[in-house]
Amino acid sequence: MHIILVSNRLATAKSISLGTRHLLLGIALLTAAVLALSSSMFYLVFRHAVEIKLPLVQELLLSAQEQQTRSAKEFMRENLNAMAVRVGQMQAQMVRLDALGERLSALAGIKPQEFRMNELPGRGGALPTSMPVQDLSMSQLTGQLDVLSKHMENRYDYMDILENRLFDSRAKKKLMPTARPVDVDWNASSFGWRIDPITGQNAMHEGIDFLVDAGTPVHAAAGGVVVVAQFHPQYGYMVDIDHGNDFTTRYAHNSKLLVKAGDVVQRGAIIALSGSTGRSTGPHVHFEVRYKGVAQNPNRFLQASAASVKSR
Repeated sequence: MHIILVSNRLATAKSISLGTRHLLLGIALLTAAVLALSSSMFYLVFRHAVEIKLPLVQELLLSAQEQQTRSAKEFMRENLNAMAVRVGQMQAQMVRLDALGERLSALAGIKPQEFRMNELPGRGGALPTSMPVQDLSMSQLTGQLDVLSKHMENRYDYMDILENRLFDSRAKKKLMPTARPVDVDWNASSFGWRIDPITGQNAMHEGIDFLVDAGTPVHAAAGGVVVVAQFHPQYGYMVDIDHGNDFTTRYAHNSKLLVKAGDVVQRGAIIALSGSTGRSTGPHVHFEVRYKGVAQNPNRFLQASAASVKSR
């Protein structure tokens, strides 16, 4: 592009040649100047819009403020809804933990007033003077809720495992023959070698004898399944109960049987009435405890039960 300059002050006309590079540079400078001018005008107008009180500008400002306020409210509402969901989940977890805590206290033999799950523990302390206190941000509060929720889930899992173990332990204790078959504190004949009362010979006595009147109720020493309920030439009317874990008990010389084979009995259930049937010299209850078919000393189990009762 050629530009010819003509002036009265010039003796001759002058010609200026402009290339593509000069044109692009000029356009860029012109665009920058327009942008700078418009930005300055925009800043000045909105900076002093309140003082100038231009209706159009004020409407634009109010519209922008309302949009910003709506966005902030929507953001807060979304965060509050999310936090409400988390709080609801934590409340449900607390209900589960309270119920599990009550079951655990019952299994462990703890009184409800000693294991208060529904009360908040007392806490306190003075505010630090060396460091200023700080408000939690929304992200920090959400993070704390996440951590607390995970801790509650872990605690529930641990307590659930503890409940299962306590339940198994308590069930096994209920199946152990530790209850006396009759309400008598001493026995007439102990476990072990003795002089047989009929033959006078030295013989092994595989149980213990409780001296009671005929017709005295005989109770199951533990829960289990009746496997034998019949007359035996030597034991008379007898009952055998299988307690699981290879433990069985025998109740002999009864006058009457109150259960039959296959019955499921609970600990302390009346299974027979005492008597003097079979090989017997008088009314009494012959009580045996066997493990894998081998006779055990019943006093070991009965004394362990008495010791646990005293310790409570």
